[in-house]
Amino acid sequence: MRKRLLFASAIAIGLSTGARAETSWTVPDPDTLPGDTFGRTVRQGRDLIVRTSSLIGPDATDPAKRYAGSGLDCQSCHLNAGTQQSGLPLAGVWGVFPAYIARENTVRTLADRINGCMKRSLNGRSLPVDSPEMTAMLTYIRFISAGEQVGKSLDGRGTPPVPLPAKPADPVHGQQVFAATCAVCHGADGQGQRLDAAETKQSGRRYRFPPLWGPDSFNDGAGMARAITAARFVHANMPFGTTFETPVLAVGDAFDVVAYIGTQPRPHMDNLEADFPDRARKPVDAAYPPYVGPFPPDQHRLGPWSPIQAWIDSGKVAVKTVN
Repeated sequence: MRKRLLFASAIAIGLSTGARAETSWTVPDPDTLPGDTFGRTVRQGRDLIVRTSSLIGPDATDPAKRYAGSGLDCQSCHLNAGTQQSGLPLAGVWGVFPAYIARENTVRTLADRINGCMKRSLNGRSLPVDSPEMTAMLTYIRFISAGEQVGKSLDGRGTPPVPLPAKPADPVHGQQVFAATCAVCHGADGQGQRLDAAETKQSGRRYRFPPLWGPDSFNDGAGMARAITAARFVHANMPFGTTFETPVLAVGDAFDVVAYIGTQPRPHMDNLEADFPDRARKPVDAAYPPYVGPFPPDQHRLGPWSPIQAWIDSGKVAVKTVN
């Protein structure tokens, strides 16, 4: 089988080191599969990742299939149909599920995790786990995860860690970074580049570049609404075409621009107070109550986060308690 070789290097940046671990990925190409049921299902799964808004989102022809509630596609975050190393890839996630998920404080399947994205990152509702669409997405993820070892994450899964800033992020400076670096794709108003009707019909997508805030973007319960998560993604992958080997933005600028984006309006997800029932496992950058520790809300939103983590690590937070 012909395979597309994606050359990249996985960064293993500790909070105090800049060590790199060089590696490369081979990702199977769905277009090499025959036109049988399996091949069609894998390609359907890929299409659902790339064209989410038109197939199971607000532009789906069948209203009953409109599960995603935003104009985003899965690959808005999971770059290159989920195959880009350090671009929140879906390749490599098959073998690490079922997994413990701190947000629910329980073990979840990969289908559960996909539905977490449906409700949060896509601001919609759960996809039935027995639906053809869920089957296709799972089949595609399994196919592109062919080279992994069960129970072990591939190098480059997720995004590379970056050093946490010792001072709060600056949204005012972040606005300047956004205007200079991000607005050319995402628009000065952060609403992305929307395709016209003919382009949408041809591509099956609503946006050329997605909105970063507003009603068509992810909601405040999404992972990208957390500053550390978003800054790691931005540093490794943005502007579009950047690789983590040659980042365009300095780490501080990535945190600042994410802080600015975080000041903008976006959809709200209900019942966020139920997230992370074991408060000791709540991420330090989760910018919604209940907050962990004696720190102001703005410190969870803007940092510095190391003192919060140190407080949690000291064992002062009780399990399943709310401050």
